[in-house]
Amino acid sequence: MNGPGIDQGMKRTFYALLLAAAMLFATGIFTGTLWVLGIAAWVLIGAFLIEMIYRP
Repeated sequence: MNGPGIDQGMKRTFYALLLAAAMLFATGIFTGTLWVLGIAAWVLIGAFLIEMIYRP
């Protein structure tokens, strides 16, 4: 059974991943390291997959 707690947890995870991706992108751009940008891209992909799969 789906409840409001499950949806809130997924939204929090989605927003946390978006924030982590934004911070990693900024860090990768300022330091010029390509592998950090790659990790940021994968985190962003994970965030959008969670949003697509667990959309209420």
